[in-house]
Amino acid sequence: RYLIVVEVKRMRKNLGEGSYVFPMPVFIIGTYDENGIPDAMNAGWGGITDHEELTLAISAAHKTAKNIQKKKAFTVSIGTTEHVVSCDYVGLVSANDVPNKLEAAGFHTFRSETVDAPLIEELPFALECELIEYNPENGKLRARIVNICADEEILDEGGNIDLSKFHPIVYDSPNNGYYAVGEKIGDAFKSGLALKK
Repeated sequence: RYLIVVEVKRMRKNLGEGSYVFPMPVFIIGTYDENGIPDAMNAGWGGITDHEELTLAISAAHKTAKNIQKKKAFTVSIGTTEHVVSCDYVGLVSANDVPNKLEAAGFHTFRSETVDAPLIEELPFALECELIEYNPENGKLRARIVNICADEEILDEGGNIDLSKFHPIVYDSPNNGYYAVGEKIGDAFKSGLALKK
């Protein structure tokens, strides 16, 4: 008998610089302008950078950036499968050009109880944030999360978010696609214990 070992070499291709992080959250940023008129935009660049801190990249040309600098507050709702078309729309159209874009998107708002910013009725989960700092030159924004709110319909009996009831979407940046969050496949800080000796 002979044992034949075949080594299979995987081929990797260098893709260069780019924004290839999979997946990215679909953040819908809610703000008020100086007249109290609500606005929202789809922001594809951002994430949690500390326990109570959020970092976003928002170009200074956006009305949202101007609103945040004036009000020092905003909300971040998470896009959902049920409202993917509306979530995409608020990223395609600027309130500088279409002042009633929330109405056109089919979104309705109400005032946050903790910050001077609107919440979107149709999106059941949101972070309520206060501005820490914003650099208009590079668009980097840091904010403190002062409250998290969620509709009771997406909570389990223990008061936690239930992903079988809440259907967030994620963004595939290189291919410009939106995807639904899939099934649960493991437990954080627990599944890996099987490899601990």
